[in-house]
Amino acid sequence: MQASDVAAAPASGAAGIDADASPDRRVQRVLKFIVATLAVLLFAGLLIIAFHQYWSNVAAVLISLFGWILALRGLVLMATPELYERAAMSMDAIPLVRLIFGVLVVIGLYLTYTGWLAKPASPY
Repeated sequence: MQASDVAAAPASGAAGIDADASPDRRVQRVLKFIVATLAVLLFAGLLIIAFHQYWSNVAAVLISLFGWILALRGLVLMATPELYERAAMSMDAIPLVRLIFGVLVVIGLYLTYTGWLAKPASPY
């Protein structure tokens, strides 16, 4: 046993990488993971759609739209998983991505305020 064998063994074992697996098997596992993730997206979106059918105020509309977006995203990406690869290759639009995530943070802060901190309106 050489020193390089000892140094390489914990790294591959700790990361869970199967060194004996062929590249095709790795690709198969990654594709299965992506499809499973997209199925969870679709399921979560359908749950929100089924159990949150309220359109009475801005927060309720945002949550319902979030459910529809999850469901549609899961459905579309399950049908065409190569869109993930195309999206990863087109990540040169960093300002647009930052803007989108900034808007999502603002929406999340608003929903947090509405759900946890705002006083409920008096029914009288």
